Amino acid sequence: MNRMQRYLAGLIVALVVSTGGLLVADEPVALGSRRELFVDGLLVERLQGATIELCEPIDRGSVLALDQPWEGIFSAYTTILRDGEMLRMYYRGGPQQDLPDGTDAEVTCYAESVDGVQWTKPKLGLFEVAGTRENNVVLAAVAPASSNFTPLLDTRPDVPRDERYKALAYSKAKGDFVTLSAWASPDGLHWRKLREQPVMTAKNVAGDWAFDSQNVAFWSPSEQMYVCYYRKFDINVRSVSRVTSNDFLHWSPPEAMRYSNTGTTIPANQLYTNQTQPYFRAPHIYVATAARFMEGRKVVTDAQAKEIGVHPGYYNDTSDAVLMTTRGGNQYDCMFGRAFLKPGIGMQNWVSRTNYPALNVVQTGPAEMSLYVQADYGQKSAHLQRYSLRLDGLSSLRAPLSGGELLTRPITFTGSRLLLNFATSAAGDVRIEIQDTEGHPLPGYSLENAGELIGNEIDRAYSWQASDDVSALAGKPIRLRFLLRDADLYSFRFQ
Repeated sequence: MNRMQRYLAGLIVALVVSTGGLLVADEPVALGSRRELFVDGLLVERLQGATIELCEPIDRGSVLALDQPWEGIFSAYTTILRDGEMLRMYYRGGPQQDLPDGTDAEVTCYAESVDGVQWTKPKLGLFEVAGTRENNVVLAAVAPASSNFTPLLDTRPDVPRDERYKALAYSKAKGDFVTLSAWASPDGLHWRKLREQPVMTAKNVAGDWAFDSQNVAFWSPSEQMYVCYYRKFDINVRSVSRVTSNDFLHWSPPEAMRYSNTGTTIPANQLYTNQTQPYFRAPHIYVATAARFMEGRKVVTDAQAKEIGVHPGYYNDTSDAVLMTTRGGNQYDCMFGRAFLKPGIGMQNWVSRTNYPALNVVQTGPAEMSLYVQADYGQKSAHLQRYSLRLDGLSSLRAPLSGGELLTRPITFTGSRLLLNFATSAAGDVRIEIQDTEGHPLPGYSLENAGELIGNEIDRAYSWQASDDVSALAGKPIRLRFLLRDADLYSFRFQ
């Protein structure tokens, strides 16, 4: 059994467990007109000669220096939100080197951009910090909230206008418990507490550190509720728990997430931040660009640490980023065994708590999306780095020139055309056969009728015998057989 076969076998077991044993092997998956990416094995019946490969983000360089007196070497926990034409960035300003987290030395900072490349720090005049109001601070003197203030743009259809932006943040500890508070804003700049009482509480067990990083919440259109993923310790390993809410104020009891590559609630490696988000082009799929923390894995020598000027307490570990997904519930799909984002060249990239992705992948061009990453943590050169990917280019179905194929499980769809996001070489191509659930080619949609698709496009309709109309098959159980030669297929959807 190869790695993919073992993975698919484990996925079937996980799906049966997560659905209470209701999954039937040939029960069609109702796609509707949703976009599907190759980030998990839900639709995969068989792979032959092809693989599902993790894509590699392209380093586009520094986009934001964290060099103001209220920012500094411990700036962290960045969130990127798209609101119409504007991208908004929030992050912790942490200039103090010898103070613990959760003091009034920390502030919440803001930057904005229209293209995701050029970012500005507006002088908002909201708070006096470091002797001036000419700063980009949106929250100050509310310790410990700025330690991990994590905003979201609330997409719930009936959300009040003065609550379009919401956030979760550290609240003050109460005895043996740690708590989170809920915040709201009409514009993402002027913030108020939704109520004085905490909205979440966790037992403050020694060494647990519940809520002690970004507490990631969003409105889920597929689950029709708010969901929140936060860091929790499980047998002394940093892991993730999930809670849900209908009103953002009252949250369910926590449920520990499980991981497909371990079969337990213990991840293969420690996860410092989980950065779970609905993928913006397929929001029923939650993508987690998680920071993988290798505690005690020291790469930088004492001499090298002195040379790059990193804080003495922050070079005894290293970290990178991994990609996981979930479609709701308590299961992370961990299809990929390698890093999504490797540390860059230079010792400054191999210190503690650097390479942490910001929350949310966002579109920054007609065919491009961007991931922002914390760089040079604990150093005077601390900054945000931008990495780019093609749209839907988190992973791909890939085959060599000798050819490969993927056969889907039975599916149903709505729509009249099949759109592909793909790239071939000059010698490669993509072909598609539509079959019935028993694996027999359907008349007019067999390989003999299939078009030879060549090129590199984000949304291209596929044709059989010069026709791209598949409306006669809408609502009927079918299988798709993708055949590739020297090509990548990133996503597909019926329109």
